[in-house]
Amino acid sequence: MQKNPLHPNPAEKGWGPATLAVRACEPRGEFREHSAPIYATSSFLFDNAEQMAEVFAGHEPGYVYSRFVNPTVRAFEDRLAAMEGGEACVATGSGMGAILSTCLALLKAGDHILASRTIFGSTIGLFDRILGKFGVETSFVDPTELDAWRAGLRSNTRLLFVETPSNPLLRIADITGLADIAHGAGALLMVDNCFLTPVLQQPIKLGADLVIHSATKYIDGQGRCVGGAVVGSNAVVGDEVFRFLRTAGVSLSPFNAWVFLKGLETLPLRMRAHCDSAAKLAAWLRSHPQVERVYYLGLPDDPQHALACKQQSGFGGLVSFDVKGGRDAAWHVINACRLLSVTSNLGDTRTTITHPASTTHARITEAARQAAGIGQGLLRVSVGLEDIDDVITDLQRGLGG
Repeated sequence: MQKNPLHPNPAEKGWGPATLAVRACEPRGEFREHSAPIYATSSFLFDNAEQMAEVFAGHEPGYVYSRFVNPTVRAFEDRLAAMEGGEACVATGSGMGAILSTCLALLKAGDHILASRTIFGSTIGLFDRILGKFGVETSFVDPTELDAWRAGLRSNTRLLFVETPSNPLLRIADITGLADIAHGAGALLMVDNCFLTPVLQQPIKLGADLVIHSATKYIDGQGRCVGGAVVGSNAVVGDEVFRFLRTAGVSLSPFNAWVFLKGLETLPLRMRAHCDSAAKLAAWLRSHPQVERVYYLGLPDDPQHALACKQQSGFGGLVSFDVKGGRDAAWHVINACRLLSVTSNLGDTRTTITHPASTTHARITEAARQAAGIGQGLLRVSVGLEDIDDVITDLQRGLGG
């Protein structure tokens, strides 16, 4: 992947996360604009045939075609890489596109993926139904048990994949422990960091090789655009994944990249606010008589609280809980809401609520849902930026008591 010729200010060593989010890798055009512009163009001009040949050959930095390289997209990629502590980033049209692109770039028929059984339902479908058709086999293990990961390794295991925290039960994996297991087997560790973002967790610093994002979520933060990204080394992401994107065209649009770039500027502030409100909601739910169990890593008695404190700088904005009475009771809570948005998206300024068993995880089997711990009474709330007392009042309508 070529360096960006329009970045006079790459990320400087020692910058804090908030400074990186605002200042790292800002693009500059000929007008020296202060706010990053949108380069809405499909192709780019050259001074002569010689320069065009040099840029196409990769001997001279420059832009060729926005299917695979664009100044606005590159600015977003470079800034996210700086925030994650990675060398390179490739942005894609969606988070699922980032996972698919990485797998197709790095795997071949006969390879094996070892994945957490608590990953997003669509990711399970991608591994089983799509990659499986091309001879890549996947098996699933409990994300919290390092011995299960060790036992699940095969001679052809090339990739370990984990979502930590998981969706929707917020179970976490020991990233450093998994990195040791993966590297001991000659495999790569890929971590979905969508729910915490680089503000609250940096998997590469903990030993991960690849970090996946659905930028649609917290990076955007306002539910406006769809996009994804993968961060890692120059050799793996900057070369192999980029070459796949260049050919396959799983591209992010310049406009969406600009939205995400601006979203990064406020990400540290928003994530802290999400965390603060989520902690208050979790504490309230825990004391409610109609709530059977609350899933939130910030609760001191959560079985994984200590590990979360070790590898995270915050507990995130998602809170899940089991309602007594199963699906009917859970749907009653949703239907009684007047403030909360009934939608499966998350990471928004507006608080959202969903029933995972009938939405995000509806396409997997009931047995798979039960194995993942996703019951019919489970609700997931993505806490937004409203006054948390108003969110609590809205949930109280359906919970009663």
